Amino acid sequence: MKIIITGAGGQLGHDCLEVFGQNHQVTALDRRKLDITHQAHVHETIGKIRPDLIINCAAHTGVDACETETELARELNVSGPRYLAQSADRHGSLLVHISTDYVFDGQKPIADGYVEDDDPRPLSVYGKTKLAGEKAVSEETQHHIILRTAWLYGIRGHNFLKTMLKLTHAIPSREFKVVNDQFGSPTWSYRLALQIEELFEKGARGIYHATAEDVCTWYELADYFLKKMSMPHRIIPCTSEEFPTAAARPQNSILENGLLKKEGINIMVPWQDDVAQYASQFGEQLKRGVNS
Repeated sequence: MKIIITGAGGQLGHDCLEVFGQNHQVTALDRRKLDITHQAHVHETIGKIRPDLIINCAAHTGVDACETETELARELNVSGPRYLAQSADRHGSLLVHISTDYVFDGQKPIADGYVEDDDPRPLSVYGKTKLAGEKAVSEETQHHIILRTAWLYGIRGHNFLKTMLKLTHAIPSREFKVVNDQFGSPTWSYRLALQIEELFEKGARGIYHATAEDVCTWYELADYFLKKMSMPHRIIPCTSEEFPTAAARPQNSILENGLLKKEGINIMVPWQDDVAQYASQFGEQLKRGVNS
């Protein structure tokens, strides 16, 4: 199969290349090679390669930055996916588009996760543009998978786990506050890449939720990860009000993998298992990273 990965320089794009590159002809495109906000360039690139599958990992994911960089957010999160969907439809490609828990307002009771047919109500510019991107994709082509995920971490790029490791490594004795009233499912980008492969191979179409199983807070995640890394730390739980941000965050970011389970193709595992494997597999590399 011919496969294009956009946003290949990020953590999910990197892991999709690792997974799909084993058995397929993959063209990995970072923003230098393909700016998805340029319609003509998108159509030209897709037309030359004529891929069987396009995995769109390109997005403006700076949640707080989107509040002021609204035009860039619209270009990357709405216009770009629309152009990719147009090209996918024109050339008979399947488009896998990555979306987010931020399309929901997080007001559901914590005991309940969001399912695929719950009504989206985004709170932030990021969430609103990602929802608009979903609609753009669905308007332009029937050959799509929209995959909502949450709390991603991986070995490439920046993420919450790397940030916590860097902070505690720099000053192990310092106390750091970490939010303990937002709930979600930390999801390893490599596991998500494997789930995308499963969806592709099973001929799936439509909107799916794909996050790790089980639930935690940011504080619980940080504490678990730092213990697995044998990193001395002094973190204390705090409320969202004690840690204000430019963009509103959903209190409940729990996505239930409802359709994956219904169709028997859910390969996601408890978040603790993946975080432990991530720490074991990449621990030394992560520690070298904070020392550099």
